[in-house]
Amino acid sequence: MADHFLDAYLPIAERRKDLPYSDEQRQWQEIRRGRYVEFNLVHDKGTLFGLRTNGRIESILMSLPPVVQWAYDHQPEKGSPEAKLLEVLAHPKEWASPTIAENSEK
Repeated sequence: MADHFLDAYLPIAERRKDLPYSDEQRQWQEIRRGRYVEFNLVHDKGTLFGLRTNGRIESILMSLPPVVQWAYDHQPEKGSPEAKLLEVLAHPKEWASPTIAENSEK
């Protein structure tokens, strides 16, 4: 799969890299990044292992996004793309049949 990542990703990045964005969209991105930081610091086993075993703090934290926001109980506007994203994330789809996955492990 890794052999095909750039072939798939680069055309998407090229097509979207110059799209304009609003201050509200940037704020949403920073709030989502904040959730990523929370996950890493509270739940990610690799991050926690590094912090608990006196790993180099700078090395551990430099993988986190440089700009984030935290907003208490932030709720996007109903019907907005951000609200639709949260709905999708709350109800993930099973894209691969469990029987396919089971057969590939044999």
